Amino acid sequence: MQAVSTIHEQIGVRDACAAIGLPRATWYRAQKRTLRARSSTPIETKACAASPRALSPTERQWVIDLVHEPRFVDVPVAQIWATALDEGTYLCSRSTMYRILHSLDEVRERRDQLRRPVYVKPELLATGPNQVWTWDITKLKGPRKWNYFHLYVILDIFSRKVVGWMVAHRESAALAEKLIAATIQKEGIAPGQLTIHADRGSSMTSKDVALLMADLGVTKTHSRPHVSNDNPFSEAHFKTLKYRPEFPARFGALEDARAFCVRFFEWYNQQHRHSGIGFMTPADVHHGHAHGVRAQRARVLDAAYQRHPERFVRKPPTPPALPTAVWINPPTSENLSVVL
Repeated sequence: MQAVSTIHEQIGVRDACAAIGLPRATWYRAQKRTLRARSSTPIETKACAASPRALSPTERQWVIDLVHEPRFVDVPVAQIWATALDEGTYLCSRSTMYRILHSLDEVRERRDQLRRPVYVKPELLATGPNQVWTWDITKLKGPRKWNYFHLYVILDIFSRKVVGWMVAHRESAALAEKLIAATIQKEGIAPGQLTIHADRGSSMTSKDVALLMADLGVTKTHSRPHVSNDNPFSEAHFKTLKYRPEFPARFGALEDARAFCVRFFEWYNQQHRHSGIGFMTPADVHHGHAHGVRAQRARVLDAAYQRHPERFVRKPPTPPALPTAVWINPPTSENLSVVL
C-alpha cells in the first residue's frame, strides 16, 4: 500500500494499482480509513479570550433572576426587557436575554404546567369464567326527545355471559353498587377471585363502588381516558343489543325496556352462538357444558366424513376450538410467553 502511495502521484492510481496487482477498491478503502483517523485526532485549540462586551457572571445571574420574578412568569422576553427599561434598568439586549434563556432550556412557558398522569394500559387475562368481568352503562331512548333509560350490564369476558343487568331511570353510583353486590353474591364469588373492569364514567369511578369492591375483595381496573378499546367486550355487546332486528327506535316506558331486556338477555345467554367462543352459547361456556357440546359436534362431523370423505378435500372436519385464554389488551408477542 505504501508503494502505491508513492507511485500514484507519478503515474496515477489506476496504473499504480495495476502494476502491483492491487484492486483499486482496496486502495480507496484504505484512503477513507486514513482520512477518518486523521479527522478523529483531537486538535489542540487555543482558548478564546472572553469578549470585553460579555456579561459578567453577576450580571448574567441578574438577568436570570429578573425573568424568574413572579410578575414576569407569563410575560414575553421583549416585554420584560421593556419593563426593566421603563424602570431605569438596562443590562443587556433582548437577543442576549434570549441566549441566556436558551442556554437554560427556558425559551418556553416558564409557569408550572399541569402534567397529565401517564395511565398504564390495562392488561387483563381470564382463563375461566368469573375471573374478569367488565361492566358499562348505555342509554336507551325513551318515549320523548331527550328522555332516556339507562341499561347497566355486567359481562364475563371469558364466557361472554351477561351475569347481571338492570334498567333504571338514571345513572347512579348507588344503583351500580347494588347491582354489583347482588351479582357477586349470585355467582358466589370468593374474595381475591375476581377483577372488574370498567371505563371512567362517574358511576364507575365513584367512591361508593370502590369501597364496595374493596370490602368484597374484588380488584377493580379502569380504561385509559378516551380509549374505548380498553373496554371492548362491553362495547361489542351493546352493538349486538342495538343491532337486533326487534330493537325498537324508542321505548314507551321503563317497563317496556325491562321486558325487552328480559327477552334479549335470555336469547343472548341461552341461544346466541357467539363466534368468539367457538360458536357456543355463553351459558354453555360459563357453566362448563362447552366441552360436551363440542364432543357432540365432533361426532356429527365424523359421521359426515365417513359418509362422504370426498367432500372434505384437505382434512377431516373438526368443530371450532374453545377459548383457553381471553385478554383485554394482550401484551406484545415477546412478553406474552413470560406472562403465561
